[in-house]
Amino acid sequence: MRIWYFLLSFVYVVSCGASNESEVTELTQNNAEDSVVVEQPLYCNADVTVGAERFDEYLDDLKGKRVALVGNQSSRIGETHLVDTLLAQGVNLVKVFSPEHGFRGDADAGEKVKDGVDPVSGLPVISLYGKNKKPKEAQLADVDVILFDIQDVGARFYTYISTMHYVLESAAENNKKIIILDRPNPNGHYVDGPVLKDGYTSFVGMHPGVPVVHGMTIGEYAKMLVGEGWLSGGVKPDMKVVEILGWDHTKFYELPVAPSPNLPNMKAVYWYPSLCFFEGTVVSIGRGTDLPFQCVGHPDYEVDVLEDLYSFTPAPNDGAKNPKLNGETCYGYDLSRPDVKEIREKRQLDLFYLVDFYKDLGSEKSFFLDTDFINLLAGSSSLKNAVLSGKSPDEIRDSWLDDLTTFKEIRKKYLLYTDFE
Repeated sequence: MRIWYFLLSFVYVVSCGASNESEVTELTQNNAEDSVVVEQPLYCNADVTVGAERFDEYLDDLKGKRVALVGNQSSRIGETHLVDTLLAQGVNLVKVFSPEHGFRGDADAGEKVKDGVDPVSGLPVISLYGKNKKPKEAQLADVDVILFDIQDVGARFYTYISTMHYVLESAAENNKKIIILDRPNPNGHYVDGPVLKDGYTSFVGMHPGVPVVHGMTIGEYAKMLVGEGWLSGGVKPDMKVVEILGWDHTKFYELPVAPSPNLPNMKAVYWYPSLCFFEGTVVSIGRGTDLPFQCVGHPDYEVDVLEDLYSFTPAPNDGAKNPKLNGETCYGYDLSRPDVKEIREKRQLDLFYLVDFYKDLGSEKSFFLDTDFINLLAGSSSLKNAVLSGKSPDEIRDSWLDDLTTFKEIRKKYLLYTDFE
């Protein structure tokens, strides 16, 4: 059933590495003996200028203004945090708002993040995760302009776009200008997954009609939120998007800083949209190991002899203080083995593992958690019901194709960069 994976494990020899890795393209001239090998970069980072670096596009908007930054550890220009850069430029930065995982990006998923003071700059830091997800009027009373600069990963349930939704609303309601400093979407090269349905909105999915992988940058997504009237009351903030140079949806960008504790490298970023569904099940996706979102397993998973390839034991670490199946030996797959190009070039969600683990575990014990968190992640009960009914990955994918066509028509109205189609 899964022998293909065993065989591929001997073929995949390149692990996710630094941006100087390269893929080789062979250009054959008329004479085969004169073939020329041209190396193409694995990532386009050397050509990219992110929005935060384009000072000519937004520093004038900050002159004489009191500025707040919505950011975290990914808000950087090279090795320097944007906070330090802005202060060095003489910008009157008065406070910082931080999303899930905190300003320094070291809090667990779902962990309550408290307000505090940034020890480096001395600026007050206000958490937008927990009870206070939306900047209050009093918190913006001493602010004229809001900068939003956070690296997203392009999945609907990754909560940074939910934070952006609330910040856009608050900016409109309190007559504050907001500037989105755009960054590439590492999963911006495809659109896939079930769309969010009415009745299933939450902080891991606020916008009905949007699929799990939306294929948009935060700047494009912000334009969609405003343009489609999806903010509360249809409010429209005074918004500006500072675009990226040197990137589009056909290119691949390596994130220079981990966007959250359990997405430490590009393999995890590419696997994340497919594996996050396991967060609504009894199965571990490697939190509390060296391979978060790069392995999948469970103590009761039956491994065939040929596939006795991988086991892991979750334990508390900096990214997971109390991981699922803590201290239990799990059996399953090491998904860090495939080449990074093979993972990203799937260009669709990989549902094989979700279906496979249910077939192996579902008949003997509860597979989906009683909280039905799977329905919030998927955006409806359809995915759960399809898995329970024994549908194949292809049958499941076919069920959301019409919804994807509808979303793509909306999406294309707000794209700022050349699309992959």
